[in-house]
Amino acid sequence: MSGTLMNGAKIVLECLLREKVDCIFGYPGGVTLPLYDAMYDHSIRHILVRHEQNACFAAEGYARATGKVGVCCATSGPGATNLVTGLVDAMMDSIPVVAITGQVSTKLIGSDAFQEADTFGITRSCTKHNFLVKQLADLPQAIHEAFHIAATGRPGPVLVDIPKDVLQGQAHYQPVSAIHLPGYRVYTEGHAGQIRRAAQMIWDAKKPFVYAGGGILAAEASEELRAFVEAIDAPAVLTLMALGALPGSHPNFISMPGMHGSYAANLAMTECDLLIALGTRFDDRVTGRLSAFAPHAKVIHLDIDPAEISKNRNADLPIVGDAKRVLKKMIQALEETLEMRPKNAPARAAWRAQVAEWKREHPLEPEISADEIKPQHLVSEIDRLSGGEAIVASDVGQHQMWAAQLLRFNQPRLWINSGGLGSMGFGLPAAIGAQMARPDKLVFALVGDGGFQMSIPELATIANQGLPLKIVVMNNGHLGMVRQWQELFYNNRLSQVRLDSFPDVEKLAGAYGFTGRTVERPQELRAALEACVREPGPYLLNVRVSPFENVYPMVPAGAAINEMVLSAPQPVEVG
Repeated sequence: MSGTLMNGAKIVLECLLREKVDCIFGYPGGVTLPLYDAMYDHSIRHILVRHEQNACFAAEGYARATGKVGVCCATSGPGATNLVTGLVDAMMDSIPVVAITGQVSTKLIGSDAFQEADTFGITRSCTKHNFLVKQLADLPQAIHEAFHIAATGRPGPVLVDIPKDVLQGQAHYQPVSAIHLPGYRVYTEGHAGQIRRAAQMIWDAKKPFVYAGGGILAAEASEELRAFVEAIDAPAVLTLMALGALPGSHPNFISMPGMHGSYAANLAMTECDLLIALGTRFDDRVTGRLSAFAPHAKVIHLDIDPAEISKNRNADLPIVGDAKRVLKKMIQALEETLEMRPKNAPARAAWRAQVAEWKREHPLEPEISADEIKPQHLVSEIDRLSGGEAIVASDVGQHQMWAAQLLRFNQPRLWINSGGLGSMGFGLPAAIGAQMARPDKLVFALVGDGGFQMSIPELATIANQGLPLKIVVMNNGHLGMVRQWQELFYNNRLSQVRLDSFPDVEKLAGAYGFTGRTVERPQELRAALEACVREPGPYLLNVRVSPFENVYPMVPAGAAINEMVLSAPQPVEVG
């Protein structure tokens, strides 16, 4: 189509097509009408969500499930500002998203026109980069640069704000043949000398420990991580963002670490003498009190973002680079120095045995009751049906932590959750994006009764698209995680955490044309979930669980990660 006369809206869609975009999540408005008119008979599919925030969450779900860039679209003013929570969420979790927003015409910018907002200024701090395209000639370059920036280096969201007159303007479209961004440098290879020194440090260690984060998934480095862990035969943990990067059944995998990590994971991080941090940022939910984190360990820190190196914990050996490429080189360096392996073999065997013993002492196991459905019981049943192969998109709260503890993920990109920002309302729209991306997959939206009620309107999207999502509500009648903190740290003064009303799910789902059911007895749970999965279309299953169950282990705020509360205090018998 080189040299073809097109308006700006058609140029946007042509650029998206060249970026291999197959669907957009969005909501139309006044200034994006030219774009939506161009979509009318275009091959790119548009998914009409019911709120712009959910458009961004759905684009994230698509990106998290595939590794490809997710795309969302909103109009000016409130449409663009409604995207902000999703953009911050993508920024915190390093998710590649391109957001296209409409803007008032260039001659009206700055005049407080109807539905005008300074989208460029508002989103500057919550995007990896943003554009305000005032000249039609700049539009193709801006779109392609947005995709390049979103997907390369440390991924993240990029916003392109396009005034209405730019969308309406006519120009001869010329394909963009190259991206040249002199100020944008991505370091991928890692320093060869540092990689060799890392191999030396690994063989010198008696208690090596692998701490891998979401950067492994971003780099598509799961196979390399597995090969690396097996080469050094060290115990490994995966952060909340990285679950699935090692198979849940892998013998070296312990669990998630940190605030709700396992006893074995947190003790091992505390006692190791070498911490190998791969694509992770030493988040406070992992480290606990930073001054007491891994006090005996030297740290090798590999990350593609140089700003993360030594930001929270000083790195004894920093490596800036792409995890996939660097891990391949590190494995080669380990093979070249294999004669060093026997040096500390007995000590390393004893270390592995010690970690295995910690796992046996306090395993992460579901609790099951004959009288009420325990939340852990619900998660274990989802795990049984999933077999480590289904996609699970969770919302935020207690159910998210139980899922991270008890679900197996035997492949990457099956676990989809809001990690850094912890955005309630994320789970259902993210599941929509994941199901659109992976129509071949069984997809669960595991949500709490709080987060679900923030995204109920998206039931219309699910019905309209005929998505076979399995929506499972872990309904404890409370904002569970807030209630847990109020119980443990605010003298059980439960303030504004009880959710007194919840819709009749049979009527709610029925209003949208699909099946809903409530389950309250543990004896009914297995059959109800199996019926949910068998249903060819969408299904809403409301599971009433114990209202006052807490997530353990738990590291209290300000404590070191080895200072875990392992279970609820037992009542003291008097007399």
